Amino acid sequence: MIERRKGRRIALETLYQKEISGDSLKEIIETRRRVKKGERSLEFTVKLIEGVEKHWGEIDKLIKRHADNWSLDRMPIVDRNIIRIGIYEMLYEKDIPVSVSINEAVELAKVYGSQDSSKFVNGVLGQIAKEQPHLNDEEY
Repeated sequence: MIERRKGRRIALETLYQKEISGDSLKEIIETRRRVKKGERSLEFTVKLIEGVEKHWGEIDKLIKRHADNWSLDRMPIVDRNIIRIGIYEMLYEKDIPVSVSINEAVELAKVYGSQDSSKFVNGVLGQIAKEQPHLNDEEY
């Protein structure tokens, strides 16, 4: 669990770096691999990053639909990327309960976001979870 939490943090840092620097995710991942050789959380990190990248358009459509009165461009970069990671996990990582994905995203938002980020992230991900009847938790 600690390794996955660390993996989510590194995925957030990587996605943030991509948006700030304009570097490709592939370049950023390769640099991290060279620097963090043998780190166990790196495999999970790469899985998250590549998954978000593969489903970027679909994920952003869900964010736009559920982030009331917020365009993606106006949304803080940290919040936007935390939500992207959460959505990817909820939709594509079947071994992670939806409630865990939401909780982990909220915890990231508490540490890296603004004072209101955790509520915003929870609200968006909670709405998406309720809309997706095929997800693997009974309650959200």
